[in-house]
Amino acid sequence: MNASWDLTRIYASEAEFEKDLAHFVNDIIPAVATYEGKLSDEETLKAYLKGERELTELLTRLYSYAHMSSDLDKKDTARLERLSKVELAYQKLIEAVSFEEPELLSLGKEKLDDFLARNPEFSDYSFSFEKLFRGQKYVLGLNEEKLLSSYVPLLGEGGDLYSALSVGDYVPETIKLSDGKEVTVSLNNWTSLIGKTEKAEDRKAIFESLYKYFDARKSAYGEIYNATLRGELAVMKSRGYASIAESHLYGKAIPVSVLTNLIEVASSNTAPLKKYYELRRKALGLEKHRSYDRFLELAKSDETFTYEEARNLFYDSLKSLPEDYQAKAREVTKEGYVDVYPGSGKRTGAYSTGGEGVHPFILLNFNGELDDVFTLAHEAGHSIHTLYSMESQPILKQGYTIFVAEIASTFNEHNLLDYLLEKGQLTKKTRIALLQKAIDEICATFYRQTLFGQYEYEIAKLAEEGKPINYQVLSDKMTELYEKYYGIDIREEKYKPLVWAYIPHLFYTPFYVYQYATSFTASMLLYENVKEGKPGAFENHVNLLRSGGSDYPVEQVKKAGVDLTTKEPFLAVIKRMEYLVDELEKALNE
Repeated sequence: MNASWDLTRIYASEAEFEKDLAHFVNDIIPAVATYEGKLSDEETLKAYLKGERELTELLTRLYSYAHMSSDLDKKDTARLERLSKVELAYQKLIEAVSFEEPELLSLGKEKLDDFLARNPEFSDYSFSFEKLFRGQKYVLGLNEEKLLSSYVPLLGEGGDLYSALSVGDYVPETIKLSDGKEVTVSLNNWTSLIGKTEKAEDRKAIFESLYKYFDARKSAYGEIYNATLRGELAVMKSRGYASIAESHLYGKAIPVSVLTNLIEVASSNTAPLKKYYELRRKALGLEKHRSYDRFLELAKSDETFTYEEARNLFYDSLKSLPEDYQAKAREVTKEGYVDVYPGSGKRTGAYSTGGEGVHPFILLNFNGELDDVFTLAHEAGHSIHTLYSMESQPILKQGYTIFVAEIASTFNEHNLLDYLLEKGQLTKKTRIALLQKAIDEICATFYRQTLFGQYEYEIAKLAEEGKPINYQVLSDKMTELYEKYYGIDIREEKYKPLVWAYIPHLFYTPFYVYQYATSFTASMLLYENVKEGKPGAFENHVNLLRSGGSDYPVEQVKKAGVDLTTKEPFLAVIKRMEYLVDELEKALNE
């Protein structure tokens, strides 16, 4: 089978890509700029909006092709140059259309509502206009917007520098274990190596061989994070937001209280998390449970999967769901749409990308473990979400927010887990392994991501107060929160306080990670409704996926049956964690 992306499905040749890019830069951007000062004329406004649809789709194709190609080999300078060309073109577009928001705002909401009523062919702009006027108080004048637009590239510079240092310049290290065996430790395989290592000294060696890379560059990483924060602070102050957090949440109509409620519930209900780690310590016979020991299995299994087996297992887990959903799962995992295996220079981790006219693609770094099966189900959930959105919404309403993005992915994980738990007669080892999987999902997605969300929130507060930000400040805050959540002192683990430098989302997409926890919470409750057979439960879930980016995310989730503006959904996750840990304790004592 073809285990690589077929990017000719986006552009048949490099020449076609270059032709479109030249057209975008030389024709479209200059043409867009000619509309400045003319949007008050209705016919001109129609032409401008029609052209905006077309350039949105073209830009998505250009960027998808360039960034995906680059992610396959970050060491290839030609691919990086191609991506840079698209990013520069996007910057030119931002500068060219900087007049748009001030001019539309000057027309007034009543006039634009009347325009849409008389011209229903532009109804796909309704939500865009609604969001524009909602955020009106944070939009500046024409000259100020033009000035700020020229600084847009600098706001992403922290992420670019992080990528260059952590991926482009990274070279895996080969170390010798206590039995004399040599292993090459990389960002892709270190957790897998630790999970298969029996001796504590070897786990420590693997962990330190990876993290000492961050330690040797801790001052640089600290300054990169500081630069990211300075950019965030500049946006906050320039536009008049009350906080950096609000600058990220306001545009999506997410109350900051959603984040603070999540933090309060998770950080004050850590007893089941600490109980779980103590159960692990005893079951594994450890003197102390180190943070990297979380990759050890309580019930050791050597079972591995080929990619074909993993894909078929995922398909089997969906058989109780409607055929349309199953068909989409098969569609998004067709050959050519999934890049399966690790490679030299290939971006780490996994993701799904696409939408706005581009069929979704999935990037994996498949190693054949059970976790990789869940990763496939997770990323396929994103791609299924994209397909539903593409078939149900116009281009301008297809782009769903991060806040709802993780619901479809973790829904698939819940479903796969239950399928495995309920499949045939489970041995004690298998039951323990799957209970651990369920608990680890809550630990990683709810508790750990909330910890990182609280970390971002509190570090941003320090920046807002004008406090100095350096690697020591960043490490001390992480040490404090690990003590609060896990009850462990990570200073006892050499280099572990630098875990903030290991988390790419803190650099690439500030105030992203907490949404793993909110999405997990929503998907868990939506999945339980489906599992319990509540009338309309699956339709509610699919309607959420179909809604794409046509409404504010908190409202989308509320319509599906979960109100994340209250603490109750988060408390439900805590109760689920307590139940699973108690079940694990029983299984371990049998």
